[in-house]
Amino acid sequence: MRLVALRLLARRDYAQAELCAALAARGFEATPVAELATELRAEGLLNEARFAENYVSSHAARGQGPVRIGAELRRAGVAESLVESALGGGVDWHALARKVRAGKFGGEPPRDFRERARQARFLQYRGFSADHIRAATGADPDTD
Repeated sequence: MRLVALRLLARRDYAQAELCAALAARGFEATPVAELATELRAEGLLNEARFAENYVSSHAARGQGPVRIGAELRRAGVAESLVESALGGGVDWHALARKVRAGKFGGEPPRDFRERARQARFLQYRGFSADHIRAATGADPDTD
């Protein structure tokens, strides 16, 4: 079982709950899996903070926003404090929202309410907050 877990961890980082689920899906029992996860955490091989940081940077690079990324991390069983810490560090979400909007709709800001609403729905689906959307669509008077 340890060898299977190490093979999984060699490919990418996992949240503890995610790794336990992957091992359970391979037929391993819950109690030994939980003990192994505790051992791997103590050895530093299973690190949820590292998982969360890598997840945020990888999904932000795909153009996803903090609302969506945070929800996915919580669904993976990552502690709220780690989610907030990972989302707070490194990424300029306003700039990313502007970049994603420009990539999809071009550099010109939306001309009318209908187009602004269409672009806002797109950004909301990608996981950006209302503040990020207002800044990206030019609806926020405080944008650069």
